Amino acid sequence: MDFPFRKITLFFLFITPLLSWAQYTDVINSNRPGRAVSAYAVGKNVVQLEMGLLYEQQDDASLNTDSNIFGSDFAVRYGLLFEQLEIIYEGSFINQNLTFTELGTDVTRTDFSRNRAGVKYLIFDPYKNPERNKPNLYSWRANNVFQWKNLIPAVSVYAGATFNLGDNPFFEGDPVVSPRGAVAAQSRLSPRFVLIANVAYDRIGTDFPEWSYALSLTHAFRNPKWSVFFETQGINSDRYSDILLRSGVAYLINKNFQADFHLGSNFKTSPSRLFTVLGFSYRLDFHKDELIPIENQSSGQNGNIKRKKYKKKRRKKKKNDF
Repeated sequence: MDFPFRKITLFFLFITPLLSWAQYTDVINSNRPGRAVSAYAVGKNVVQLEMGLLYEQQDDASLNTDSNIFGSDFAVRYGLLFEQLEIIYEGSFINQNLTFTELGTDVTRTDFSRNRAGVKYLIFDPYKNPERNKPNLYSWRANNVFQWKNLIPAVSVYAGATFNLGDNPFFEGDPVVSPRGAVAAQSRLSPRFVLIANVAYDRIGTDFPEWSYALSLTHAFRNPKWSVFFETQGINSDRYSDILLRSGVAYLINKNFQADFHLGSNFKTSPSRLFTVLGFSYRLDFHKDELIPIENQSSGQNGNIKRKKYKKKRRKKKKNDF
């Protein structure tokens, strides 16, 4: 079981030299709605709460069971030490009322269906160069259509652990702690479209390791307070495998407060799933911009060279005066 740990360690050691700068935004940067995770951190000294109330109808034709699930999704994110770094705790706590239709018996299961914590670090940001963000003053079309360079994504990496506390009926036999690793990529296809892709490897070293992916496309309307998203999520494990689709909207109430709603389903009958989620995101913004010392600033591409050239010209002029 040591092999996955060695691979993950070598991977993070390899990418560490690629670190770059993140972008703090004046408007809340939420991972809601959906399950795809942004490549960007919330920003240094920003505390953010993301929460949703969920209801799911789940029927399993192979087991002849019907169930109703009520619960809550939640995440707490904090920007620590650097603009690129955030620590995350996220979970889902649910209550499932399970009915065995042939036997006519009911079972209630209550526990975490997701319970994990970790750190995320932005290692590459194509927009760190301010020249890339400058609009084209001569072409409206150039600023609003798809360009191939927009496919170059910002990339972050995640390292953390999944926790299985007590006798969890959803994950019987799993250890208390199991490692989790993930990669998140984010591309701004145009001013109104954002594409996010995630790949994760969870419950590493257990009897039921799990691969998953999430692919999400978000579109902002002309009224920038509204946005819509479409997402697909794939899960592959010996315990449970599925493909889920989600779609919904988000509304920006103010720069620190966002509300959202989405629906989702799968295409299997073992089990079939239909769910809806109503959520919100709120941040406490203690972020402060760091000022660059005057001696480190330059008026051009290289201020020192310009000053040297200026001194040489002055000395040359004096010599000619004699």
